[in-house]
Amino acid sequence: MSQQTLPATSAGSPGGGGGLPPRKRFGGDVIFRGTATAAGSMVLVIIAAIAVFLIVKAIPAISDDNANFFTYKEWFTDGDDPKFGIAATVFGTILTAFLALLLAVPVALGIALCLSHYAHRRVATTLGFIIDLLAAVPSVVFGLWGRDYFYEPVSNLSKWLHDTFGWLPIFGSEGPYGKSVLLGSIVLGIMILPIVTSLSREVFMQTPPENQEAALALGATKWEMIRTSVLPYGKAGIIASVMLGLGRALGETIALALTLGSVFAINFDLLGPGGVTIASNIANRFAEANEFGRGALIASGLALFAITLVVNMAARAIVYRRREFVGSA
Repeated sequence: MSQQTLPATSAGSPGGGGGLPPRKRFGGDVIFRGTATAAGSMVLVIIAAIAVFLIVKAIPAISDDNANFFTYKEWFTDGDDPKFGIAATVFGTILTAFLALLLAVPVALGIALCLSHYAHRRVATTLGFIIDLLAAVPSVVFGLWGRDYFYEPVSNLSKWLHDTFGWLPIFGSEGPYGKSVLLGSIVLGIMILPIVTSLSREVFMQTPPENQEAALALGATKWEMIRTSVLPYGKAGIIASVMLGLGRALGETIALALTLGSVFAINFDLLGPGGVTIASNIANRFAEANEFGRGALIASGLALFAITLVVNMAARAIVYRRREFVGSA
């Protein structure tokens, strides 16, 4: 038999046997890659610009003449001898955010599990839409609602807590009960509830069905299946949702400005006459502050910027380590 020779095909032809067609120099992939890279780099540029602005404006407040900026509890920026510090505001910021998470996270995880594994599909869809809608409510609405309509119930709750658990330092205040850390933390917890719920629900719904069916096939109850397959699989996502809620709680301004007082003190009394956070102090004092006072407030904003940056970096590290552990397992 005579051997036939197949005709050679060029590298750029669509037929078989040749190489891949050459990449277009200005194709759609190149344009999209450049656009995405520019958008991602813009985030870093914006963060760097914010940091530079805060540092430049805060230099007068954190200079050697104001060495007590990080330890002083009061805030007096007017007059010839200004004395101010962020010790009380940082304490109030961390305390209210921690209490808000303590109140919101268990409820948010329970709602997320109900929507993803217990509620009927139509009911879960409707409730999920309502929860997502709550996340879009402006913070000033929550603040006005907490100040005008939630004020009385929390005052009665504060009185009951003092009468029942007054031997604890956190409930030792004898009143009068009004704006307090408890009121601000409850309102703040309600504000971050939709964020943690929505993200946790999406995480729980991504659990592989094979893992859930395997647990049920081994005789596990529904709660045992959730505890052994759903929660461990979604732990990284839960941490991310909680940290995102923490970031919202740390930076909240108007709601806390309306529900907290302006008491610069470091104590764990939740029922006393209010507290103060960095953001609420800026909102309450910025309009009436002089040039030096505005610089001091911007310096406190720099401290809040650093706190949120550290929290987000810690959250990313925890999520990354968790993903590495799951991948290696």
